[in-house]
Amino acid sequence: MSIFSYNITSNNNTMETSDKENKYIRARERVEELKKFYGNLTSYVLVISGLALINYFTNHFAYAWFLWAAFGWGIGIVFHAIKTFDLNPFFGKQWEKRKLEEFMRDDEQNNKWK
Repeated sequence: MSIFSYNITSNNNTMETSDKENKYIRARERVEELKKFYGNLTSYVLVISGLALINYFTNHFAYAWFLWAAFGWGIGIVFHAIKTFDLNPFFGKQWEKRKLEEFMRDDEQNNKWK
């Protein structure tokens, strides 16, 4: 085996390893995002339930003040879910990917003519 063929093989193995590492890192980041969301959702359910119980035992829901906390925190949960599950149709990850590819294509075309 020549040195040249060894370098090509070695380079391909490095690229495969790097690609696997990148996939692992992206998967790990995704798992961390999901853990944070589910942790936030669990906290929401537990805390709001506790506030509802306190509200019930103090005034039997004559004034359901716990709903203000549920509503405020609920808005945050909705936005967290949109980000975590890429539900934003306007500026989500798919939109970002399309724009990056478009700009790279434009840049490639512009550099051809220089």
